[in-house]
Amino acid sequence: MTSSFAPDSLVLNRKLPLWYQVSQSLRASILGRGPDAPLRLPTEEQLAAHYGVSVLTMRQALKELEEEGLISRHRRRGTFIEPGARRGAPRRLLGSIDAIVAQQSGEATTVLGYASGPVPGDLVEHFPGLAEVVTYRRLRRDGESGEPTNWAENAVRPDVAEKLDVAALERWPMTKVLRDVVGVRISRITDTVEARLADPETAELLRVPLLSPILHYTGVTYDAAGRVVDVARIRYRGDRFSFSVTVDAE
Repeated sequence: MTSSFAPDSLVLNRKLPLWYQVSQSLRASILGRGPDAPLRLPTEEQLAAHYGVSVLTMRQALKELEEEGLISRHRRRGTFIEPGARRGAPRRLLGSIDAIVAQQSGEATTVLGYASGPVPGDLVEHFPGLAEVVTYRRLRRDGESGEPTNWAENAVRPDVAEKLDVAALERWPMTKVLRDVVGVRISRITDTVEARLADPETAELLRVPLLSPILHYTGVTYDAAGRVVDVARIRYRGDRFSFSVTVDAE
């Protein structure tokens, strides 16, 4: 019997729609899968048991991924990951850590370098009492074309950075590495997205004209004690990305 793709586990937040959390978690698993991972997904019933949700909820989550073009469903044959699928839908942020992971997954990542240094002036408010942070610089490329899509700087607390495996950053997003590899209990992430113009470094790395529009994302990650453990500053190519935010009334 052909083996099935094994998605990551998920801790559900009962305050958010379950189908949305499941779809984002499975989306991150699909986009972050290894090159030799099976393309067949487990059955609806198996996936529902894996995530601890109903089959109806699982079906709704799969419908979301099918509409995005990440999976295809075939009667009697099963559900399969589309090997050449590319993300074209806007990033939809709905308060889920797994949504952040999904947003950052699916691209080839190169660690450009990392080093300890003084806390940047615009980040002092996030790291009170710290003299230094460890900054990681990473470039992400489209997994198929190799075209640069965004580059990131992550300022991380030294006590957290000493537990961080740099090689993991070339496989997974920082949020996933902090949570699932380092073991940080993430309590929340605050996101800010704004329009900016490409500076010389960004223009060179992303291969865009100097002063062309980019999207500048800032994500501040807090642990369970309320400390900031990571501040991510990511520059996205303006011609490749859009963001949308959904706010529930409940």
